[in-house]
Amino acid sequence: MVRLRSALLALLTAAACVALPGSWASASPGDTATMCSSSLTPSGWVDVQWWNSWACGTTFNPNMKKIQQVSGMPIGSTVNACASTLPPAGWVQVNRFYSGACQYSAVPSHDPNTWTIKRVS
Repeated sequence: MVRLRSALLALLTAAACVALPGSWASASPGDTATMCSSSLTPSGWVDVQWWNSWACGTTFNPNMKKIQQVSGMPIGSTVNACASTLPPAGWVQVNRFYSGACQYSAVPSHDPNTWTIKRVS
């Protein structure tokens, strides 16, 4: 019974992660959301954190990510973004470094995996 309840909870949580994309359009600049890594990061958003969660399946790979909307932020704004997404149009990379929050691989290294990006236009 406990297994069935756990499986049902994981299934419902995963369904909620998939259902979230409808809210992307109504988000404000700087807002954050979480989603399973199997979903693509929406345009105008960047990955800012990765971790492993049963809600997104059973795997040793980080399978859940926190994303932040950078579209609409003022010129000159800076954000630390995981290197798992490219900077959106109008943003440039100004620094790169290692962050434990951005380990998006099952075989992490201490190579730079995070960028500081800056809005220039």
